[in-house]
Amino acid sequence: MDQKTGIIIKGINNIYTVLTDDEEILCRIKGKVLKETGKAYNPLAPGDRVKITTYGTSDGLIIEREFRENAFIRWNMKKNLPQVLAANINEVVCIVSPDNPPFRPRFIDRVIVCAGNIPIVIVMNKCDIPISREAEKRFNHYQELGFTIFTVSAQTGEGVDELKTYFKGKSVAVVGQSGVGKSTLINKLLPSIEQKTGEISDKHNRGRHITNFAVMLSHGDITLIDTPGVRELQVSLMDLYELGGYFPEISTRQKACSFQPCLHRNEPDCAVINAVSEGNILSDRYESYLRILDSIEERIGVY
Repeated sequence: MDQKTGIIIKGINNIYTVLTDDEEILCRIKGKVLKETGKAYNPLAPGDRVKITTYGTSDGLIIEREFRENAFIRWNMKKNLPQVLAANINEVVCIVSPDNPPFRPRFIDRVIVCAGNIPIVIVMNKCDIPISREAEKRFNHYQELGFTIFTVSAQTGEGVDELKTYFKGKSVAVVGQSGVGKSTLINKLLPSIEQKTGEISDKHNRGRHITNFAVMLSHGDITLIDTPGVRELQVSLMDLYELGGYFPEISTRQKACSFQPCLHRNEPDCAVINAVSEGNILSDRYESYLRILDSIEERIGVY
């Protein structure tokens, strides 16, 4: 019996590929050694560091998960459990497009919440196609709020080198709605990797799911965790009052609300509501906050 440490590359049907110093080993979890078993959709995710034992074959057993520094977590509606898509990452990269599929800032807002305390980078792919004035304004507003933004084109290569330079030495999770060109962009960033790419449905202007599971990919000194393309993203928060902390324009004002704590819905003399009325908070961002708040309340009220 030999004990090794490694990192999870991917997991499919409870079989995890673990990368050690010298090889990739297919592993199962030994018994119920992980406390999350039964409390989460998946107890392990790409990026998790683990200890394993092998028995002279190509297979092994995961006996321990080492300390997890952070995680990108969504709520899995089918199983009604939190689902970790990536762990131990430096940043979460949200890929969007100006059109085909349309720019959806409310998806970005949900990515920010799911990332927790992990820094966010917002990348506008397909910058070679026209963007509406309103979409451009909303995209640039994220930079005004303190988020890092890039504009690139995986098709023409514009901005890709700058993105490569930014990602050097980092491990990042890449998130995006189906059809925004996430896999195509990853192929540009990691030349040795060939992720499957798909087309947009003409009928609904939506992308088709290509990546079915999260997987860690590396080339040189760049490590990306490609996550499944989704059309909707549900946050996993269980406390309604935590949500405001993920909206910078709300978190900086909520201490001035008359009611403490305040949900900023219809409470009297609410500093956030007043800021919306005065035009100091974008009404669409505020509406995004309210919709996420409603979705959390509906979920925790039922489950």
